[in-house]
Amino acid sequence: MDNLNGKTELSDWRRHSLVPPTWEDSVRVVSIDESAEAGRSLAHSFATDAMSRYVLDGDDMAGYSDEHKWKLHVDIMTYMVAAHVYKGVVTAIGPDYDAVALWLPPGKNMEDWWTTLRSGMWRLWYQLSPEGRRRYFDEMIPVLNHTKEEVMADRDSECYYLVYLGTKPNARGKGYAGKLIRDMIEKADAENRPVYLESSNEHTNAYYAKFGFEVKRVVAFERGRDPVQLYIMVREPQAPKPVYSAAPVLLSALGGGVKV
Repeated sequence: MDNLNGKTELSDWRRHSLVPPTWEDSVRVVSIDESAEAGRSLAHSFATDAMSRYVLDGDDMAGYSDEHKWKLHVDIMTYMVAAHVYKGVVTAIGPDYDAVALWLPPGKNMEDWWTTLRSGMWRLWYQLSPEGRRRYFDEMIPVLNHTKEEVMADRDSECYYLVYLGTKPNARGKGYAGKLIRDMIEKADAENRPVYLESSNEHTNAYYAKFGFEVKRVVAFERGRDPVQLYIMVREPQAPKPVYSAAPVLLSALGGGVKV
């Protein structure tokens, strides 16, 4: 007879599955050997992202197949993961890299030649079309670097930088992204440091605001038919919330001794 108890089936699956149980709800650090899996996850997360399409939708890419563009998109994300493993921190959660975050800690960047070589980022020089190279190397990278320097000013080298955060479409609504954010902002708060990010979707700004991020600037990329906007957001360090004791307190002022 089939077991119709969903909870029991899930419990049995977890007991017999080779997927580590902690991967379901624990944040873990991704290693360089996992770059391909984490990169593919981010590729799915950003498959419809305006900024990702901007790099690959130049007029000189019109003759390329959708399959070619998808493979290049996956390659870009895989290189990004590798670069951040080498120079930053990559975290993931979920049984199949369901959500992934790329972080640069204070004082770190991934644009040195050695990281570019080891991560595979150098391949973009010949993988991207001429217009794609102009958009990525001559426009996007300089604008992002300059904007971060202006917004953060003398704190530019002191902040945590959330470069990418993505959840695969079939894993959304499970709280994965929030756990990845909290994992690092708690560290930032403990060190009294701000956190910086760029949001490519105005609708997600309200989500980030729940964690204390505020929009500081909007930048536009205008080489395509339609401008693409990025929303620059910063979260200032926050003091830990006080922990209240659960011990009963006698409120004698109310008379009769009320316990709360």
